[in-house]
Amino acid sequence: MDRTFNYFAKMPKTKANILVIDDDEHILLSAKMFLDQHFTLVNTITNPGNVEDLLDKAFYSVVLLDMNFRQGDTSGKDGIQWLQRIREISSNTSVILITAYGGIQNAVEAIKLGAFDFVVKPWENEKLLASVLAAMQLSTEKKKNQILTSQREIISTDLAHAYEDIIGESNEIKHVFKTIEKVAATSAEVLIQGENGTGKELVARALHRASERSDNVFISVDLGSLTESLFESELFGHKKGSFTDAHSDRIGRFEAADGGTLFLDEIGNLPLSLQAKILTSIQNKKITPIGSNSPIEVDVRIICATNQNLKQMVSDQEFRQDLFYRINTVEIQLPLLRNRSKDIPVLSKHFLKLFLKKYKKEGISISKEAEQKMMTYQWPGNIRELQHALERAVIMCEGALIEPLDLGLYSSETDFQNFEKLNLDDLEKWAVETAIQKHKGNISYAAKELGLSRGAMYRRIEKYGI
Repeated sequence: MDRTFNYFAKMPKTKANILVIDDDEHILLSAKMFLDQHFTLVNTITNPGNVEDLLDKAFYSVVLLDMNFRQGDTSGKDGIQWLQRIREISSNTSVILITAYGGIQNAVEAIKLGAFDFVVKPWENEKLLASVLAAMQLSTEKKKNQILTSQREIISTDLAHAYEDIIGESNEIKHVFKTIEKVAATSAEVLIQGENGTGKELVARALHRASERSDNVFISVDLGSLTESLFESELFGHKKGSFTDAHSDRIGRFEAADGGTLFLDEIGNLPLSLQAKILTSIQNKKITPIGSNSPIEVDVRIICATNQNLKQMVSDQEFRQDLFYRINTVEIQLPLLRNRSKDIPVLSKHFLKLFLKKYKKEGISISKEAEQKMMTYQWPGNIRELQHALERAVIMCEGALIEPLDLGLYSSETDFQNFEKLNLDDLEKWAVETAIQKHKGNISYAAKELGLSRGAMYRRIEKYGI
């Protein structure tokens, strides 16, 4: 035994799944006995027709594939056919062809079709191992790149939305800061509750940045915007061909967030039929893509947010109690902007500076009348509404001062001061009606102002008969 093989023999087992397909039992036994010394799992089959089932149940980094499966056939057509099928099923799997000396030309042609390498029977063990290790490394890199690509796509979508730090000096927001400091470094699931526009995602991002996972990704998903048909594909991913539009494998947001934080926004809008699926994934820390029978382990920290009263929904049997307690290890309640009026001047200056830079304007300030209007206005859309009001003001302002009219803060037939006598449904109905009136019936703009998806907006329109 030469030095090369001695080096390989001393190596610890590599964590990888290897599959050997050959109709010769002796070849399979020889390959398994040798490769078992170096890899954590080595499976062998004589019938290539079983490969689809095996690849569906688990990911194999490398498949060693014989080129001929019919007695007397040396054309290599069987090997080419199954090579192409394996690549269709699992594009990240590397295929090494097993061939007799006379079939080398066919093996070379197969490499042009996507095979990683070929070995000639009878092989030299050290050369076989070197080839399998190289193929495994390529397979691992391809899988990592697929995950990174999916992560970049998801992150770039998230970054398309403006993101600002949490700003404020009031006691109400200082209490939120203190809670973030206490909770961030733990692995506890957090439920953030608050009206639309209060900054729930900003708090979730702050928790992530202050956590031990800060070097990994933060992935956000708006559960309120997902239809039942898209839910599993978006969260758990899918395999190529699992449904009509599944043209390629796609990882879901759980897998994309592996090692980082997954922010589940509007979890209160999740139908009961889907709550059980998300509960199982959170509890077991495993997901199963559509079209696969092989669970994937994921390590994610879950942060949820809602503008709804989940305790009341549990009482009304509209939200699962077990899911509520699972996501609610720590609860953060965000204050309404009208209850932290001390922060309005600070936030106004911040947004003014931001939008003056964005629209390349300068020398504009807020008049005392506009400041007074902002301090007395009730802000049904909270910070998001303030942000939009200042952006509009910067755009519409023609002089050096932003006046109340520039802010576009329209009043409603309903006197907001009377809302303390009304319930949350009355307040929400008022906000929806006001937003629709303000935007002259444009549901998309009204939904955006309230921080809702179009689907969530339509559900409220139906709920209140608007």
